[in-house]
Amino acid sequence: MARKGILSTNLTPNKPDAAPRQRLMPQSAVGALQSSLSKLQENAIQEVDPSLIDNAGLEDRLGLDYTEQERLKESLQTYGQQVPVLLRPHPTARGRFEIVYGRRRLAALRELGLPVKAMVRQLDDHALVMAQGQENNTRTDLSFIEKASFAAQLQDAGYDRPTIAAALAIDLPMVSRMLKVGTAFDLEFLRQVGRAPSVGRERWMQLVSLFEEQAARSRAGIFMRRPEFTSMDTDARFEAVLKAAQNKHREQPPAPPQARKAAISSPDGAAIATVKATDKGVSLTVKTEGFDRWIEENASELMNEWFARWQSEQSE
Repeated sequence: MARKGILSTNLTPNKPDAAPRQRLMPQSAVGALQSSLSKLQENAIQEVDPSLIDNAGLEDRLGLDYTEQERLKESLQTYGQQVPVLLRPHPTARGRFEIVYGRRRLAALRELGLPVKAMVRQLDDHALVMAQGQENNTRTDLSFIEKASFAAQLQDAGYDRPTIAAALAIDLPMVSRMLKVGTAFDLEFLRQVGRAPSVGRERWMQLVSLFEEQAARSRAGIFMRRPEFTSMDTDARFEAVLKAAQNKHREQPPAPPQARKAAISSPDGAAIATVKATDKGVSLTVKTEGFDRWIEENASELMNEWFARWQSEQSE
Protein backbone atom coordinates (compact mmCIF):
# COMPACT_ATOMS: atom_id res chain seq x y z
CA MET A 1 0.00 0.00 0.00
CA ALA A 2 1.32 3.38 -0.99
CA ARG A 3 2.21 5.65 1.85
CA LYS A 4 0.31 8.95 2.12
CA GLY A 5 2.33 12.06 1.62
CA ILE A 6 3.06 14.26 4.58
CA LEU A 7 1.23 17.16 2.83
CA SER A 8 -1.98 15.19 2.48
CA THR A 9 -5.10 17.02 3.77
CA ASN A 10 -6.68 13.79 4.90
CA LEU A 11 -6.51 14.30 8.69
CA THR A 12 -9.44 12.06 9.49
CA PRO A 13 -7.79 10.36 12.50
CA ASN A 14 -7.67 13.74 14.30
CA LYS A 15 -11.31 14.76 13.66
CA PRO A 16 -13.02 12.69 16.37
CA ASP A 17 -10.90 14.45 19.03
CA ALA A 18 -11.14 17.95 17.56
CA ALA A 19 -14.87 18.06 16.80
CA PRO A 20 -16.12 17.47 20.35
CA ARG A 21 -13.84 20.21 21.65
CA GLN A 22 -15.20 22.64 19.08
CA ARG A 23 -18.81 21.83 20.14
CA LEU A 24 -18.32 21.70 23.93
CA MET A 25 -16.50 24.97 24.34
CA PRO A 26 -19.12 27.21 22.73
CA GLN A 27 -21.99 25.40 24.50
CA SER A 28 -20.37 25.80 27.93
CA ALA A 29 -19.63 29.43 27.28
CA VAL A 30 -23.15 30.16 26.01
CA GLY A 31 -24.69 28.38 29.02
CA ALA A 32 -22.58 30.35 31.47
CA LEU A 33 -23.37 33.56 29.63
CA GLN A 34 -27.11 32.84 29.65
CA SER A 35 -27.01 32.09 33.38
CA SER A 36 -25.12 35.30 34.07
CA LEU A 37 -27.52 37.32 31.95
CA SER A 38 -30.50 35.79 33.76
CA LYS A 39 -29.04 36.74 37.13
CA LEU A 40 -28.26 40.24 35.92
CA GLN A 41 -31.81 40.58 34.58
CA GLU A 42 -33.28 39.47 37.91
CA ASN A 43 -31.26 42.07 39.80
CA ALA A 44 -31.77 44.82 37.22
CA ILE A 45 -34.38 47.49 37.86
CA GLN A 46 -36.94 47.74 35.07
CA GLU A 47 -39.67 50.28 34.45
CA VAL A 48 -43.04 48.57 33.97
CA ASP A 49 -46.40 50.02 32.98
CA PRO A 50 -48.65 49.59 36.08
CA SER A 51 -51.55 48.54 33.83
CA LEU A 52 -49.59 45.36 33.03
CA ILE A 53 -49.35 44.28 36.68
CA ASP A 54 -51.89 41.99 38.34
CA ASN A 55 -52.25 40.92 41.97
CA ALA A 56 -50.75 37.62 43.09
CA GLY A 57 -49.92 35.79 46.26
CA LEU A 58 -51.87 36.33 49.47
CA GLU A 59 -53.50 39.44 50.92
CA ASP A 60 -51.04 40.87 53.41
CA ARG A 61 -52.77 44.22 54.01
CA LEU A 62 -56.26 44.64 55.43
CA GLY A 63 -57.07 47.78 53.49
CA LEU A 64 -55.05 50.92 52.84
CA ASP A 65 -55.02 53.80 55.31
CA TYR A 66 -56.07 56.91 53.38
CA THR A 67 -53.78 59.29 55.29
CA GLU A 68 -50.74 57.03 54.97
CA GLN A 69 -51.45 56.43 51.28
CA GLU A 70 -51.68 60.16 50.58
CA ARG A 71 -48.37 60.66 52.40
CA LEU A 72 -46.78 57.92 50.26
CA LYS A 73 -48.11 59.53 47.06
CA GLU A 74 -46.65 62.89 48.07
CA SER A 75 -43.27 61.27 48.75
CA LEU A 76 -43.25 59.43 45.42
CA GLN A 77 -44.23 62.56 43.56
CA THR A 78 -41.53 64.63 45.27
CA TYR A 79 -38.60 62.22 45.50
CA GLY A 80 -39.50 59.47 43.04
CA GLN A 81 -39.62 55.74 43.71
CA GLN A 82 -36.55 54.82 45.74
CA VAL A 83 -37.40 51.17 46.53
CA PRO A 84 -38.42 48.82 43.70
CA VAL A 85 -41.31 46.39 43.91
CA LEU A 86 -40.89 42.69 43.15
CA LEU A 87 -42.73 41.16 40.20
CA ARG A 88 -42.83 37.81 38.48
CA PRO A 89 -43.84 37.11 34.86
CA HIS A 90 -47.51 36.21 34.65
CA PRO A 91 -47.74 32.40 34.43
CA THR A 92 -50.45 32.42 31.74
CA ALA A 93 -50.65 35.91 30.18
CA ARG A 94 -47.61 36.68 28.08
CA GLY A 95 -46.29 40.21 28.54
CA ARG A 96 -48.03 40.73 31.87
CA PHE A 97 -46.70 40.52 35.44
CA GLU A 98 -47.88 39.61 38.93
CA ILE A 99 -46.85 41.58 42.00
CA VAL A 100 -45.10 39.73 44.81
CA TYR A 101 -44.72 42.67 47.19
CA GLY A 102 -45.00 46.44 47.00
CA ARG A 103 -48.78 46.77 46.65
CA ARG A 104 -48.97 50.19 48.36
CA ARG A 105 -46.31 51.62 46.06
CA LEU A 106 -48.04 50.09 43.03
CA ALA A 107 -51.40 51.62 44.02
CA ALA A 108 -49.84 55.04 44.58
CA LEU A 109 -47.90 54.98 41.30
CA ARG A 110 -51.07 53.95 39.44
CA GLU A 111 -52.89 56.98 40.82
CA LEU A 112 -49.99 59.23 39.89
CA GLY A 113 -49.77 57.77 36.38
CA LEU A 114 -46.09 56.89 36.81
CA PRO A 115 -44.22 53.75 35.68
CA VAL A 116 -43.27 51.20 38.32
CA LYS A 117 -39.62 50.47 39.04
CA ALA A 118 -39.43 46.74 39.61
CA MET A 119 -37.25 43.67 39.83
CA VAL A 120 -38.65 40.76 37.83
CA ARG A 121 -37.87 37.23 38.99
CA GLN A 122 -39.00 33.78 37.95
CA LEU A 123 -40.86 32.46 40.99
CA ASP A 124 -43.21 29.52 41.38
CA ASP A 125 -46.16 29.80 43.78
CA HIS A 126 -44.19 28.42 46.72
CA ALA A 127 -41.27 30.78 46.15
CA LEU A 128 -43.73 33.66 45.73
CA VAL A 129 -45.37 33.26 49.15
CA MET A 130 -41.98 32.66 50.78
CA ALA A 131 -40.65 35.90 49.29
CA GLN A 132 -43.80 37.74 50.31
CA GLY A 133 -43.62 36.38 53.84
CA GLN A 134 -39.94 37.24 54.27
CA GLU A 135 -40.57 40.76 53.01
CA ASN A 136 -43.50 41.16 55.43
CA ASN A 137 -41.35 40.00 58.33
CA THR A 138 -38.86 42.84 57.79
CA ARG A 139 -41.58 45.49 57.80
CA THR A 140 -42.51 47.21 61.03
CA ASP A 141 -45.78 48.72 59.77
CA LEU A 142 -47.73 45.48 59.48
CA SER A 143 -50.05 45.02 62.45
CA PHE A 144 -50.46 41.82 64.44
CA ILE A 145 -53.77 40.94 62.80
CA GLU A 146 -52.34 41.44 59.29
CA LYS A 147 -49.55 38.95 60.06
CA ALA A 148 -52.01 36.55 61.70
CA SER A 149 -54.32 36.79 58.69
CA PHE A 150 -51.39 36.15 56.34
CA ALA A 151 -50.49 33.01 58.32
CA ALA A 152 -54.10 31.81 58.12
CA GLN A 153 -54.16 32.36 54.35
CA LEU A 154 -50.95 30.33 54.01
CA GLN A 155 -52.56 27.47 55.93
CA ASP A 156 -55.71 27.68 53.78
CA ALA A 157 -53.49 27.50 50.68
CA GLY A 158 -52.17 24.15 51.89
CA TYR A 159 -48.83 25.11 53.40
CA ASP A 160 -47.77 23.23 56.53
CA ARG A 161 -46.74 24.93 59.76
CA PRO A 162 -42.97 24.58 59.28
CA THR A 163 -43.35 26.35 55.92
CA ILE A 164 -45.46 29.09 57.52
CA ALA A 165 -42.83 29.48 60.24
CA ALA A 166 -40.09 29.76 57.61
CA ALA A 167 -42.08 32.26 55.55
CA LEU A 168 -42.70 34.53 58.52
CA ALA A 169 -39.36 33.81 60.25
CA ILE A 170 -41.12 32.85 63.50
CA ASP A 171 -41.10 29.72 65.65
CA LEU A 172 -43.81 27.06 65.67
CA PRO A 173 -45.40 28.16 68.99
CA MET A 174 -45.87 31.65 67.54
CA VAL A 175 -47.38 30.13 64.39
CA SER A 176 -49.96 28.38 66.61
CA ARG A 177 -50.80 31.62 68.43
CA MET A 178 -51.16 33.57 65.19
CA LEU A 179 -53.31 30.88 63.59
CA LYS A 180 -55.63 30.80 66.59
CA VAL A 181 -56.46 34.44 65.90
CA GLY A 182 -56.15 34.47 62.11
CA THR A 183 -58.47 31.50 61.59
CA ALA A 184 -61.13 32.80 64.01
CA PHE A 185 -62.27 35.56 61.63
CA ASP A 186 -63.08 35.46 57.94
CA LEU A 187 -61.18 37.77 55.63
CA GLU A 188 -64.18 39.96 54.82
CA PHE A 189 -64.73 40.69 58.53
CA LEU A 190 -61.05 41.63 58.94
CA ARG A 191 -61.19 43.91 55.89
CA GLN A 192 -64.12 45.78 57.47
CA VAL A 193 -62.36 46.22 60.81
CA GLY A 194 -59.03 47.05 59.17
CA ARG A 195 -55.45 46.68 60.31
CA ALA A 196 -55.94 48.12 63.83
CA PRO A 197 -52.23 48.87 64.34
CA SER A 198 -52.60 49.71 68.04
CA VAL A 199 -54.31 46.42 68.91
CA GLY A 200 -52.07 43.51 69.93
CA ARG A 201 -52.53 39.78 70.32
CA GLU A 202 -54.12 39.87 73.80
CA ARG A 203 -56.99 42.12 72.70
CA TRP A 204 -57.61 40.04 69.59
CA MET A 205 -57.61 36.90 71.73
CA GLN A 206 -60.25 38.54 73.93
CA LEU A 207 -62.42 39.03 70.84
CA VAL A 208 -61.79 35.42 69.76
CA SER A 209 -63.14 34.21 73.12
CA LEU A 210 -66.19 36.47 72.90
CA PHE A 211 -66.95 35.30 69.35
CA GLU A 212 -67.29 31.72 70.56
CA GLU A 213 -70.81 32.84 71.52
CA GLN A 214 -73.01 33.31 68.46
CA ALA A 215 -74.96 36.10 70.16
CA ALA A 216 -71.76 38.12 70.52
CA ARG A 217 -71.00 37.68 66.80
CA SER A 218 -74.53 38.82 65.95
CA ARG A 219 -74.29 41.92 68.13
CA ALA A 220 -70.98 42.85 66.51
CA GLY A 221 -72.40 42.26 63.02
CA ILE A 222 -75.42 44.47 63.73
CA PHE A 223 -73.22 47.30 64.99
CA MET A 224 -70.92 47.03 61.95
CA ARG A 225 -73.88 47.79 59.69
CA ARG A 226 -74.45 51.17 61.33
CA PRO A 227 -73.52 54.20 59.18
CA GLU A 228 -71.17 55.59 61.84
CA PHE A 229 -69.03 52.43 61.81
CA THR A 230 -67.39 53.17 58.45
CA SER A 231 -66.54 56.74 59.52
CA MET A 232 -64.39 55.50 62.43
CA ASP A 233 -60.66 54.93 62.12
CA THR A 234 -59.50 51.32 62.19
CA ASP A 235 -58.53 51.21 65.89
CA ALA A 236 -61.89 52.72 66.86
CA ARG A 237 -63.68 50.13 64.71
CA PHE A 238 -62.00 47.34 66.66
CA GLU A 239 -62.99 48.94 69.98
CA ALA A 240 -66.59 49.32 68.79
CA VAL A 241 -66.77 45.68 67.70
CA LEU A 242 -65.30 44.57 71.04
CA LYS A 243 -67.85 46.61 73.00
CA ALA A 244 -70.72 45.31 70.88
CA ALA A 245 -69.57 41.73 71.48
CA GLN A 246 -69.43 42.50 75.22
CA ASN A 247 -72.98 43.92 74.96
CA LYS A 248 -71.81 47.36 76.09
CA HIS A 249 -73.61 49.10 73.22
CA ARG A 250 -77.05 48.63 74.77
CA GLU A 251 -79.70 51.04 73.63
CA GLN A 252 -80.30 53.74 76.23
CA PRO A 253 -83.92 54.72 76.99
CA PRO A 254 -84.86 58.01 75.37
CA ALA A 255 -84.32 61.02 77.60
CA PRO A 256 -87.53 62.54 78.96
CA PRO A 257 -88.57 65.70 77.16
CA GLN A 258 -87.45 68.93 78.75
CA ALA A 259 -90.14 70.75 80.69
CA ARG A 260 -91.29 74.07 79.23
CA LYS A 261 -91.17 76.93 81.71
CA ALA A 262 -92.55 80.45 81.51
CA ALA A 263 -92.57 83.30 84.03
CA ILE A 264 -95.52 85.58 84.64
CA SER A 265 -94.49 89.09 85.64
CA SER A 266 -96.33 92.15 86.98
CA PRO A 267 -96.30 95.42 85.01
CA ASP A 268 -93.32 96.56 87.02
CA GLY A 269 -91.38 93.40 86.08
CA ALA A 270 -91.70 91.51 89.34
CA ALA A 271 -92.15 87.74 89.01
CA ILE A 272 -95.56 86.75 90.33
CA ALA A 273 -95.89 83.16 89.02
CA THR A 274 -94.16 80.39 87.07
CA VAL A 275 -95.85 78.04 84.61
CA LYS A 276 -94.26 74.62 84.04
CA ALA A 277 -95.59 72.41 81.21
CA THR A 278 -94.75 68.81 80.31
CA ASP A 279 -96.45 66.14 78.20
CA LYS A 280 -98.22 65.00 81.36
CA GLY A 281 -99.67 68.36 82.38
CA VAL A 282 -99.21 71.97 83.46
CA SER A 283 -98.35 73.27 86.90
CA LEU A 284 -98.62 76.85 88.14
CA THR A 285 -96.52 78.16 91.01
CA VAL A 286 -97.78 81.48 92.39
CA LYS A 287 -95.34 83.70 94.26
CA THR A 288 -97.60 86.75 94.98
CA GLU A 289 -100.17 86.48 97.74
CA GLY A 290 -103.72 86.91 96.49
CA PHE A 291 -102.97 86.05 92.83
CA ASP A 292 -103.73 82.39 93.51
CA ARG A 293 -107.22 83.24 94.80
CA TRP A 294 -107.85 85.43 91.77
CA ILE A 295 -106.97 82.53 89.45
CA GLU A 296 -109.36 80.24 91.34
CA GLU A 297 -112.18 82.78 91.07
CA ASN A 298 -111.60 83.45 87.35
CA ALA A 299 -110.59 79.98 86.15
CA SER A 300 -113.92 79.28 84.39
CA GLU A 301 -113.90 82.63 82.58
CA LEU A 302 -110.27 82.11 81.49
CA MET A 303 -111.12 78.62 80.23
CA ASN A 304 -114.14 79.87 78.27
CA GLU A 305 -112.05 82.65 76.69
CA TRP A 306 -109.35 80.16 75.62
CA PHE A 307 -111.95 77.71 74.24
CA ALA A 308 -113.65 80.44 72.19
CA ARG A 309 -110.28 81.52 70.74
CA TRP A 310 -109.40 77.89 69.92
CA GLN A 311 -112.74 77.36 68.07
CA SER A 312 -112.15 80.55 66.09
CA GLU A 313 -108.70 79.36 65.00
CA GLN A 314 -110.04 75.97 63.93
CA SER A 315 -112.73 77.51 61.74
CA GLU A 316 -110.31 79.76 59.84
